Amino acid sequence: MFDPQLAGYWGSADPRAAMGTCVALIHEHRAKIDGIKISLLDAEREIELRRRLPAGVRMYTGDDFNYDRLILGDDHGISHALLGIFDAIAPAASGALQALDAGDAAAFSALLAPTAPLSRHIFQAPTYSYKTGIVFLAYLNGHQRHFRMVGGKESARSVVHLAELYRLADAAGLVTDADLATDRMRSVLAVAGVS
Repeated sequence: MFDPQLAGYWGSADPRAAMGTCVALIHEHRAKIDGIKISLLDAEREIELRRRLPAGVRMYTGDDFNYDRLILGDDHGISHALLGIFDAIAPAASGALQALDAGDAAAFSALLAPTAPLSRHIFQAPTYSYKTGIVFLAYLNGHQRHFRMVGGKESARSVVHLAELYRLADAAGLVTDADLATDRMRSVLAVAGVS
Protein backbone atom coordinates (compact mmCIF):
# COMPACT_ATOMS: atom_id res chain seq x y z
CA MET A 1 0.00 0.00 0.00
CA PHE A 2 2.84 2.38 0.82
CA ASP A 3 5.14 1.39 -2.03
CA PRO A 4 3.74 -0.78 -4.84
CA GLN A 5 7.29 -1.67 -5.93
CA LEU A 6 7.64 -3.77 -2.75
CA ALA A 7 4.96 -6.26 -3.87
CA GLY A 8 6.33 -9.76 -3.43
CA TYR A 9 9.22 -8.60 -1.23
CA TRP A 10 8.89 -11.67 1.01
CA GLY A 11 8.95 -14.03 -1.98
CA SER A 12 5.23 -14.40 -2.55
CA ALA A 13 2.19 -12.34 -3.45
CA ASP A 14 0.20 -14.53 -1.04
CA PRO A 15 0.26 -12.85 2.41
CA ARG A 16 0.20 -16.17 4.31
CA ALA A 17 3.13 -17.60 2.39
CA ALA A 18 5.06 -14.34 2.80
CA MET A 19 4.26 -14.34 6.52
CA GLY A 20 5.64 -17.88 6.83
CA THR A 21 8.91 -16.82 5.22
CA CYS A 22 9.17 -13.76 7.45
CA VAL A 23 8.40 -15.69 10.65
CA ALA A 24 10.91 -18.43 9.78
CA LEU A 25 13.67 -15.81 9.33
CA ILE A 26 12.78 -14.11 12.61
CA HIS A 27 12.86 -17.42 14.50
CA GLU A 28 16.19 -18.33 12.91
CA HIS A 29 17.78 -15.00 13.87
CA ARG A 30 15.74 -14.01 16.93
CA ALA A 31 18.82 -13.29 19.08
CA LYS A 32 19.63 -10.40 16.71
CA ILE A 33 16.08 -9.07 16.27
CA ASP A 34 14.42 -6.55 18.55
CA GLY A 35 11.21 -6.47 16.53
CA ILE A 36 9.52 -6.14 13.19
CA LYS A 37 7.65 -3.14 11.85
CA ILE A 38 4.78 -3.87 9.51
CA SER A 39 2.10 -1.77 7.87
CA LEU A 40 -0.39 -4.30 6.58
CA LEU A 41 -3.45 -2.10 7.26
CA ASP A 42 -5.13 -5.38 8.23
CA ALA A 43 -5.48 -5.83 11.99
CA GLU A 44 -6.27 -9.55 11.88
CA ARG A 45 -3.17 -10.36 9.82
CA GLU A 46 -1.00 -8.26 12.12
CA ILE A 47 -2.39 -10.02 15.19
CA GLU A 48 -1.77 -13.39 13.52
CA LEU A 49 1.84 -12.45 12.82
CA ARG A 50 2.28 -10.97 16.30
CA ARG A 51 1.18 -14.25 17.88
CA ARG A 52 3.70 -16.19 15.77
CA LEU A 53 6.70 -14.11 16.87
CA PRO A 54 9.20 -15.67 19.26
CA ALA A 55 9.19 -14.48 22.87
CA GLY A 56 10.99 -11.17 23.22
CA VAL A 57 10.54 -10.06 19.61
CA ARG A 58 8.31 -6.98 19.43
CA MET A 59 5.63 -6.11 16.90
CA TYR A 60 5.95 -2.49 15.82
CA THR A 61 2.69 -1.52 14.18
CA GLY A 62 2.57 0.81 11.23
CA ASP A 63 -1.17 0.18 10.80
CA ASP A 64 -2.59 3.68 10.49
CA PHE A 65 -6.15 2.28 10.24
CA ASN A 66 -6.36 0.12 13.38
CA TYR A 67 -3.62 1.42 15.68
CA ASP A 68 -5.85 2.10 18.68
CA ARG A 69 -6.93 -1.56 18.88
CA LEU A 70 -3.46 -2.93 18.08
CA ILE A 71 -1.64 -0.80 20.65
CA LEU A 72 -4.18 -1.64 23.36
CA GLY A 73 -3.66 -5.31 22.51
CA ASP A 74 -5.36 -8.38 23.90
CA ASP A 75 -4.62 -11.25 26.29
CA HIS A 76 -1.99 -12.53 23.86
CA GLY A 77 0.04 -9.35 23.39
CA ILE A 78 0.31 -5.80 22.15
CA SER A 79 1.76 -3.94 19.20
CA HIS A 80 4.20 -1.12 19.88
CA ALA A 81 3.48 2.03 17.90
CA LEU A 82 5.71 3.16 15.05
CA LEU A 83 3.16 5.15 13.09
CA GLY A 84 3.20 7.77 10.38
CA ILE A 85 0.02 9.30 11.78
CA PHE A 86 1.66 10.13 15.13
CA ASP A 87 3.10 13.31 13.64
CA ALA A 88 -0.41 14.58 12.84
CA ILE A 89 -2.05 13.40 16.08
CA ALA A 90 0.84 14.01 18.48
CA PRO A 91 -1.15 15.81 21.23
CA ALA A 92 -3.84 13.11 21.38
CA ALA A 93 -1.32 10.27 21.03
CA SER A 94 0.85 11.63 23.82
CA GLY A 95 -2.07 11.88 26.23
CA ALA A 96 -3.40 8.47 25.20
CA LEU A 97 -0.06 6.70 25.68
CA GLN A 98 0.44 8.37 29.06
CA ALA A 99 -3.02 7.15 30.09
CA LEU A 100 -2.19 3.62 28.92
CA ASP A 101 1.10 3.70 30.85
CA ALA A 102 -0.94 4.64 33.93
CA GLY A 103 -3.24 1.66 33.34
CA ASP A 104 -6.23 3.73 32.21
CA ALA A 105 -7.40 1.93 29.06
CA ALA A 106 -10.66 3.90 28.99
CA ALA A 107 -8.85 7.25 28.86
CA PHE A 108 -6.48 5.83 26.23
CA SER A 109 -9.42 4.88 24.03
CA ALA A 110 -11.28 8.14 24.66
CA LEU A 111 -8.28 10.15 23.47
CA LEU A 112 -7.17 7.97 20.57
CA ALA A 113 -10.45 6.68 19.10
CA PRO A 114 -11.52 10.10 17.70
CA THR A 115 -8.26 10.28 15.74
CA ALA A 116 -8.86 7.01 13.85
CA PRO A 117 -11.31 8.42 11.24
CA LEU A 118 -8.79 11.18 10.46
CA SER A 119 -6.00 8.66 10.06
CA ARG A 120 -8.07 6.39 7.83
CA HIS A 121 -8.87 9.42 5.69
CA ILE A 122 -5.25 10.57 5.43
CA PHE A 123 -4.06 7.04 4.57
CA GLN A 124 -6.83 6.11 2.15
CA ALA A 125 -5.87 4.83 -1.30
CA PRO A 126 -3.59 5.67 -2.87
CA THR A 127 -1.94 5.19 0.51
CA TYR A 128 1.44 6.50 -0.65
CA SER A 129 -0.15 9.98 -0.93
CA TYR A 130 -0.59 10.18 2.86
CA LYS A 131 2.20 12.76 3.17
CA THR A 132 -0.05 15.36 1.54
CA GLY A 133 -2.47 15.08 4.46
CA ILE A 134 0.26 15.18 7.09
CA VAL A 135 1.75 18.33 5.54
CA PHE A 136 -1.67 19.93 5.11
CA LEU A 137 -2.53 19.45 8.78
CA ALA A 138 0.87 20.89 9.75
CA TYR A 139 0.09 23.89 7.55
CA LEU A 140 -3.38 24.34 9.10
CA ASN A 141 -1.88 24.25 12.59
CA GLY A 142 0.81 26.83 11.79
CA HIS A 143 3.80 24.48 11.82
CA GLN A 144 4.79 25.75 8.39
CA ARG A 145 4.10 28.95 6.47
CA HIS A 146 2.93 27.36 3.23
CA PHE A 147 1.30 24.28 1.78
CA ARG A 148 3.94 23.36 -0.79
CA MET A 149 5.69 20.03 -1.20
CA VAL A 150 8.63 18.79 -3.24
CA GLY A 151 7.53 17.80 -6.73
CA GLY A 152 4.12 19.46 -6.35
CA LYS A 153 2.88 16.61 -4.12
CA GLU A 154 0.47 19.01 -2.42
CA SER A 155 -1.78 18.33 -5.41
CA ALA A 156 -1.83 14.56 -4.75
CA ARG A 157 -5.15 14.95 -2.92
CA SER A 158 -8.27 16.77 -4.03
CA VAL A 159 -9.69 19.89 -2.42
CA VAL A 160 -12.66 17.79 -1.28
CA HIS A 161 -10.22 15.40 0.43
CA LEU A 162 -8.45 18.30 2.16
CA ALA A 163 -11.76 19.84 3.30
CA GLU A 164 -12.79 16.52 4.86
CA LEU A 165 -9.38 16.26 6.51
CA TYR A 166 -9.94 19.68 8.07
CA ARG A 167 -13.36 18.59 9.37
CA LEU A 168 -12.02 15.32 10.82
CA ALA A 169 -9.04 17.03 12.45
CA ASP A 170 -11.38 19.49 14.12
CA ALA A 171 -13.68 16.67 15.29
CA ALA A 172 -10.66 14.90 16.82
CA GLY A 173 -9.60 18.06 18.68
CA LEU A 174 -6.41 18.40 16.65
CA VAL A 175 -6.89 21.94 15.32
CA THR A 176 -4.75 24.01 17.66
CA ASP A 177 -5.78 27.50 16.48
CA ALA A 178 -9.25 27.56 14.94
CA ASP A 179 -8.93 31.07 13.51
CA LEU A 180 -5.61 30.35 11.81
CA ALA A 181 -6.80 27.00 10.47
CA THR A 182 -10.03 28.54 9.15
CA ASP A 183 -8.15 31.34 7.39
CA ARG A 184 -5.74 28.88 5.82
CA MET A 185 -8.53 26.52 4.77
CA ARG A 186 -10.34 29.45 3.13
CA SER A 187 -7.18 30.34 1.22
CA VAL A 188 -6.83 26.80 -0.12
CA LEU A 189 -10.51 26.74 -1.10
CA ALA A 190 -10.22 30.15 -2.81
CA VAL A 191 -7.34 28.93 -4.99
CA ALA A 192 -9.59 26.03 -6.03
CA GLY A 193 -12.40 28.44 -6.92
CA VAL A 194 -14.55 27.60 -3.88
CA SER A 195 -15.90 30.52 -1.93
